Amino acid sequence: MISSLSLDQLRVLVAIADTGSFSAAGRRLTRVQSAISQTVATLEASQGVMLFDRSGHRPQLTDTGRILVQQARMVLASAARFEAVAAGSRQGMEAELALAIDPLVPTAPLIGSLRALHETHPHLQISFSTEGLGGALRRLRAGDVSLALCLLLPDVPEDVKAMPLIRINLVPVAATDHPLATLGRPATRVDLETHVQLVLSDAAGRDGPNYGLTGSAPWRFVDLGRRMDFLLAGFGWCRMPEHLVKAHLDAGRLVRLMLDEEIRGNADPLTIYAAHLADRVPGPAGRWLLSDLAARLAD
Repeated sequence: MISSLSLDQLRVLVAIADTGSFSAAGRRLTRVQSAISQTVATLEASQGVMLFDRSGHRPQLTDTGRILVQQARMVLASAARFEAVAAGSRQGMEAELALAIDPLVPTAPLIGSLRALHETHPHLQISFSTEGLGGALRRLRAGDVSLALCLLLPDVPEDVKAMPLIRINLVPVAATDHPLATLGRPATRVDLETHVQLVLSDAAGRDGPNYGLTGSAPWRFVDLGRRMDFLLAGFGWCRMPEHLVKAHLDAGRLVRLMLDEEIRGNADPLTIYAAHLADRVPGPAGRWLLSDLAARLAD
């Protein structure tokens, strides 16, 4: 029965499975063999199962025993996480770090920082979601996340505190066989209006923000990956983060477009911010992550 089950009994069971005998488990746990045997007998009696076959020279785990050893390991690992979260909370550590990111956030440094955070705080629960344009800020305001890595257009809202992380250069590009790629001169607004523009949009709807809308025939996308697929297939043109299209430009799959001076200003670099609500300051883990990520992005 669960009411009579103890973590100590599970530790004894796992120690026997790991060491191969009752006597070796006793040495590991600094207990006499008789105490180990009594603990196993009590566990078997309380659960109504046979954990060990005692007919041979050494007790061997039964089929049930092997399965319950696996369960015991999971319970003990969960208990260790429980204690670690409680200890961290006593020291001011947040119990969970919830993040939401916009699609323009560079992936590689973020992965590096999250991996380093997990190695530094292995028991910290991290929840993570990628959002369409504007989605990270909405989740922040809804209280679903404590940190948002996102664009804040046109300005930083009054209810948000934000730290600039990196400026992203956007370059106008099209597939090599797209008509704009062979224009031979800077494209004017009239030129662009006759072709589909692949626009990164707010998933909330058509009335949400659309960054860099120039043409009159936009196709709206929530994620950069899908937009990249359509871009490479020659379905339109768009402004893409330079670091994402460099390999395609070098390989000749994409061409950097020349734009007329009248519309070139629409491609000013964008700032990615680390944002939190003004009345919800990040805890130690959140501050650690932001410091590490800022250092990686600076490199």
